[in-house]
Amino acid sequence: MSVLVDQTTKVIVQGFTGNIGSFHAKEMLDYGTRIVGGVTPGKGGTTHLGLPVFSTVKDAVRETGATASIVFVPPPFAADAIMEAADGGIRICVAITDGIPAQDMMQVKRYMRRYRREERMQLIGPNCAGIISPGRALLGIMPGHIYKQGPVGIVGRSGTLGYEAASQMKAAGIGVSTSVGIGGDPINGSSFTDILELFERDDETEAVMMIGEIGGPQEAEAALFVRDHMSKPVIAYVAGLTAPKGRRMGHAGAIISAFGESAAEKVEILRDAGVRVAPSPAELGATVAEALKAA
Repeated sequence: MSVLVDQTTKVIVQGFTGNIGSFHAKEMLDYGTRIVGGVTPGKGGTTHLGLPVFSTVKDAVRETGATASIVFVPPPFAADAIMEAADGGIRICVAITDGIPAQDMMQVKRYMRRYRREERMQLIGPNCAGIISPGRALLGIMPGHIYKQGPVGIVGRSGTLGYEAASQMKAAGIGVSTSVGIGGDPINGSSFTDILELFERDDETEAVMMIGEIGGPQEAEAALFVRDHMSKPVIAYVAGLTAPKGRRMGHAGAIISAFGESAAEKVEILRDAGVRVAPSPAELGATVAEALKAA
C-alpha cells in the first residue's frame, strides 16, 4: 500500500543517535527502508550509522528531500518533535514514543489544525508499533520476519495483537499488504476510519483485519464507516471482554467510561455493521481465512 510508505520513501529518524533510535534505525535499514539521515538537536554536521545527522527537521528535509519521519524522542520532548516534523515539511510522521502526556497531544492536535487539510501531515501514533509494507519498507518497531506479503491490510491499537495476527496469517499462507499500528493512547493522530479509508482505496488490499480494544468510540465510528463506505470484507477482534468497567487495562486509552466502550458492546456494534468478528486472539488467522473464502 504505497499510499503510506514504500521502498522509495525517504525517511529521517528523530532521536537518531539515542540508544532506542539507533537500534531501530539499524533494523529498518536492514529491512530495506530508505533512511536518509536523522535529527538530534546539537549534533548537526556529524554522522551516525554512516548517515548525516541534522540539528533540525527543516535542515534534514532541505538537504535530503525526506517526506517521512519516525519519532524515538523521550516523552517530555516528543510533542515538540512531532510539531517540528509538521512544521518542517514532513508528510507522514510515525510517533513510536509511549507516555506522551495527553495534554501535550491536545496541543499537537491543535497545532496541526493550523494547516489546510491537504497540507496537513499524517500522524501515526503515538504509542504505536508503526507501519510495515512487507518486502518494501518498515517504518516502526515490528519484527519484519513475521510478515508475509499479500492482500490483507491490518490496522490496530495493539501492536502485540497486530504481530499475533500477522504471524497466524503467515502460518495459514495469508499475506499482508500493509500493517498500521495507530496506537493505544486516548488522543492519537490517525483513527481506524482514517486507515480504513486508505485500505478501501488501495488496489493491493482485498480485505482488512481491524484490532480494537475497550475504551473510546473509535471502533463504533469505524463500524459506521464500514457499513456505509467499505466494499471490502472487514474482520475484527476487540480485546478486553472480561475487563471491568472503570478500570484501565494496558493502554492509556483502554478504560471503559461510557456506553459503547466495552468490548462486548463494540462487538455487537461491529457485527450489526456486517463485520466478521474473531471470537478469540487464537482465531485471528482462521477468521481472516474464512472471510477470504467467503468473499
